[in-house]
This record gives sequence, C-alpha cells and structure tokens, in this order.
Amino acid sequence: MSRLDDVFAAKKAAGKKVLVVYLCVGDPSVRASVELAMAAIEAGADVIELGVPFSDPTADGPAIARASERAIRAGSSLTKTIEAAARIREKTDRPLVLFGYYNPIYIFGERRVVAEAKKAGIDALLVVDLPPEEGTQLRDAAAEAKVAMIPLITPTSGPDRVEAAAARASGFLYYVSVTGVTGPAAEHALAQASLQAGALGRTTQMPVVVGFGIDSAKKAKLAAANADGVVVGTAVVKAIEAGSDDSTRISNVRALVGGLRAALDGVGGS
Repeated sequence: MSRLDDVFAAKKAAGKKVLVVYLCVGDPSVRASVELAMAAIEAGADVIELGVPFSDPTADGPAIARASERAIRAGSSLTKTIEAAARIREKTDRPLVLFGYYNPIYIFGERRVVAEAKKAGIDALLVVDLPPEEGTQLRDAAAEAKVAMIPLITPTSGPDRVEAAAARASGFLYYVSVTGVTGPAAEHALAQASLQAGALGRTTQMPVVVGFGIDSAKKAKLAAANADGVVVGTAVVKAIEAGSDDSTRISNVRALVGGLRAALDGVGGS
C-alpha cells in the first residue's frame, strides 16, 4: 500500500476523517513553506498539498492568486516546489501531493516531472486543468513510477466524465464543492457536496475528499460528514497572509489546522 492508501485506511478504521492542507510553496518563501508544512502536520494535517505557484491560476480565487504572485516574486517555481517536497520528506512520512497546472509540467517535461517528484518523495500529482482525455504520457509515467494521479470532479461532472476521470485515478478523488473558484462556500452547498462525495465514493470504491469553500471548523465538519475527508487551502493561505513574520504565520497555521483537526475528529465514520 502507498502512503496515501495507508492514511485513508487508518482513518477509516478509526472512524475519523482525513485532513488535507494546501500550501502555496514560496509564500512567503520556500524555506518558510517547509516550516509551515511541518507546523500543519504537527497540528493534525494528514496530507499536504504543495501548490506550484502559477501566473494564471484559473481555478483559484483571489487569496490563492495573491499567494501565487507573492511566491513567484520570491523565486518559487515547479523546481523549487519539488525541492521543498524533498526537504519535507526528510522530516515526515505524511503523504505529499504536488498540486498545480499543466503548463509548467509540460514545459518541465512530463516524464521528467514524474521522475523528479518520485525522487523527492511526492506521492501524487493533481493537475487542475488536465482533462481525463489528455496527458497520456504523464499518466503512463506516473503509473510506472507508482505516483498517484488525483482528478478533480465537480458538481457538473456527468456519469461519463466521472467514469473517465476515475478510470486512471489512484490515491483519492477530489470533489469540488462549488461551480466556481476556490474561496468561501455556503454551508448548504458543502452539505450537498458531502452527500455527493459519499455517493461518488460508493460508485467508484475510492476515497473522496471535498475541497473548495471550507474556511472554518464548522464547514469542515459539514463537508466531511459523508466524505472521507476535506481539503482546506484558502483559509490556510489567508492565515499565512495575515502574519507579519514567520513565527506569527506558523502560529496562525497551527491554530487553524488544530481547530480543523478537532472538528473532524468529532465526525463519525461515513
């Protein structure tokens, strides 16, 4: 079993939910991102998504777009994100997901990015704008290297699209709670997304996490009720943005992730 498989199996056996935390690597610096990732893990994150900063993050709302801009100005990139992953891997066995857009991967080289990711200890790739019909070389390389490919599935994905997305997926499925970009979502939308994620898990027999719009412990609990876990990104990015120095940023992330962990641990098994 992979590290991702182990985490989902262990949480399910314990009747708990998986907490995935997103960081934009390089915001405010690559070194700080490594420290922030470790702070999130120590506070209860089960999986870390390492966001590759990109100049045109079409799936992301204003907060993550600002983080990408700051990270790029600080010199971060796909290469720097993989280097950060290697440093994090030296400190922890928690699963790491490389989260980004296809353009930097294409330029870097699909097989090369898989090889470098594997070497760094990255467990999975999540390419936001790569439809299931595309990226055969990337998917083949990932399968050969046993690096999971995680698809995004949205409320507008019909049965055929879900089947196509899940066909070569591994690790888990990421269910997008809203038809829009990252940022706050209404509680009723998250409750509905949780129900849809639960149905998706039964259909595909794969773990499903709900992401987009989860910016509080209450919303995390709602979204996780019928899913295997949740992804929290914008709230983490905002907590980092609100800090005036690295010590404050780390404290902010610890407090946020600790609150999310406590809320999720109060959710029974699905």
